Parts: sequence; structure tokens; C-alpha cells
Amino acid sequence: MFKLQRVATPPKHREALVRAAADLFRRQGYAATGLNEILKSSGAPKGSLYHYFPGGKEQIGEEVVRVGGQLVTDTLTELAESQSDAGALLREYARLLTGWVSDSDFHEGSPITTVLLELAPDSESVTAAGQAVYRQWTSLLRDSLVESGVARTRAERLAVLAVSALEGSLVRARVERSGQPILDSLGEVADVFDGAIAAAAVH
Repeated sequence: MFKLQRVATPPKHREALVRAAADLFRRQGYAATGLNEILKSSGAPKGSLYHYFPGGKEQIGEEVVRVGGQLVTDTLTELAESQSDAGALLREYARLLTGWVSDSDFHEGSPITTVLLELAPDSESVTAAGQAVYRQWTSLLRDSLVESGVARTRAERLAVLAVSALEGSLVRARVERSGQPILDSLGEVADVFDGAIAAAAVH
């Protein structure tokens, strides 16, 4: 007799679920998005959702934060390698962000903010994922400043300022339906970066 074997769900369904959830969470919020909406938008079979995410929507939210955060980290890493210093990196990222949010007609913003605002600090797993993402972004900007001679403590504080300005400017860009808040906020922080780098070169 042949023994029936369970066919594994293709990994592509997991990625499709995360992409669909990320888009829905950004556009309409975490609480307002149902699992059936995520399934329908992803095109994945119903059984795949709990196969990959036995923790349900909260686990999907955690993964959205992780994946979205990594996409930003990857972009910042590429810019850090191609730009002359942290100030130039931040200005170029502001330019890219302005293009992305404008192309979405200001319906899309940060890939992680909506989930974190709704679930942190009550959800320990989502909160931990958000903390890890912010540490990644902060460390990358801090290290770029340190490479330009800025003292590590000062560089850490400036990196925290930049990440805070980044997240806040994306919210305001959606409200204003304009990319100018991104360019203005990150441009000002980039000027502060420039000043810190110039001061470090003098000493």
C-alpha cells in the first residue's frame, strides 16, 4: 500500500502572505486588516497561513516588521557603500523616499510604523522585532559617522535623531501629501551630520 504524504506548501506562499500583509497594514492599519483580506490579496491557499504563521495575525505583524526593516537596512547599507559620508547618505535616502511615497500617491509610508504603533508595547514579539530594526538602522548610521571621525557617543545620538526624523517625516508626508517634509527633515539632520564631521576633522 502507498502511504499518503502531505505535500509541503511552497515557500512562495509565505513571501506572498508577508507582502500582502505589509501592503494592507501600511494602507489601512493592522487592526482594520483581517486574515481573509491577507489571504485574498496574497493569492495563497487558506491552509498556508497557519502553516507558516501558527501564531496568526500577530506573528504576521512581527514578520512584516522584520522584513520591512531589513529592506530599509539593505538600502541604507548600499548607500553607505556608495556615498561619501553619512550626510550624503541621508540626503540620497531622503530623495529615494520622496520618490517612493510620491509614486504611491502618498498611500505608503514606513514599512513598520503602523504595526508598531498599534501593537507596541503590548505585543512582546512585535516590540522586540521593532527594537531590533531600530538598532540596525541606528548602528548603520552611527558607524558611518564614526568612520568620518565622529566620537561614538555623539554618533549614536545623531543616528537616533536621524531615525526619529525619518519615521516622523514619513507620517507627515502622508498627511501633507508632499515629500517636502522628508526632504526638509532629513536635510536638516544631514546638515547636523556635516557639522559633526567637520568638527571632528578639526580636532
